[in-house]
Amino acid sequence: MAAPEARTPDARTREPRQDTPVRPRVGHIQFLNCVPLYWGLARTGNLLDLDLTKDTPEKLSDQLVDGALDIGPITCVEYLRNAEDLLVLPDIAVGSDGPVMSCLIVSKVPLADLDGRRVALGSTSRTSVRLARLLLEEREGVRPDYFSCPPDLGSMLAEADAAVLIGDPALRAYLGQAADLGLTVHDLGEMWKEWTGLPFVFAVWAVRREFAERAPEMTAAVHRAFLESRDLSLVEATKVAEQAARWETIGADVLERYFSEALDFSLGERQLAGVTEFARRVAHDSGFAPDVAVRLLEPAALPLGS
Repeated sequence: MAAPEARTPDARTREPRQDTPVRPRVGHIQFLNCVPLYWGLARTGNLLDLDLTKDTPEKLSDQLVDGALDIGPITCVEYLRNAEDLLVLPDIAVGSDGPVMSCLIVSKVPLADLDGRRVALGSTSRTSVRLARLLLEEREGVRPDYFSCPPDLGSMLAEADAAVLIGDPALRAYLGQAADLGLTVHDLGEMWKEWTGLPFVFAVWAVRREFAERAPEMTAAVHRAFLESRDLSLVEATKVAEQAARWETIGADVLERYFSEALDFSLGERQLAGVTEFARRVAHDSGFAPDVAVRLLEPAALPLGS
């Protein structure tokens, strides 16, 4: 009997060769506040070197912690809970040094009247929610009745007297939606700055420690790509805002102010001091020690010439 004919695997189902390069798996927050960190990736030629996953801050944080991503944004609370397994990329974050415009408490009544009343917590960022609770309880001295729900302002306030809103829905509320509904807006970044004198960091960029040890040059290249993208985007903020405004109901002039003035994409000594202060104030019920250290990716891990 003749031997069976050898079959060539279909190109669509063929297994990758052992030497096929694998791009780093990188998270991408799908809010306007991160546009300047990603816009420049295509301009610098680095976009195709990354396997990008778009999602909310909360879901990306979980994916990084679970190992589904190698590098990406992680909310401040989730980083502090998982600091042993992660290294923070220096000089890049999402935060504010005053009003941030897109992390808010939107309320029907004065904050001092929220004691025992229902407050809806948006479900897309644990850090903003924890910051709002801290400000309400420790700064304003009230103990609301919290519940979690999707970040839709109308739905939230149908069942509550105030709502914690972040990201693009919060930005739209800040720019007029809340006032049209007769609501008061309280900016979390501004409240924190007035209370502590420090910037607030909502999310850092981190790498899984085992990935950084296994692929230090790739880690350094991704870090450098994001720094280059951010710097280019801030230099060309007018162009970034004009392009983003094509797909939004928000004008380019407002977006340029948001990108250039409200948001702080740096991570230096003052920002790290803000993280330390936040950790000290919320550690007792947040799953980490009050003196948890922020571990930065060491420059020694970067290749020469980077």
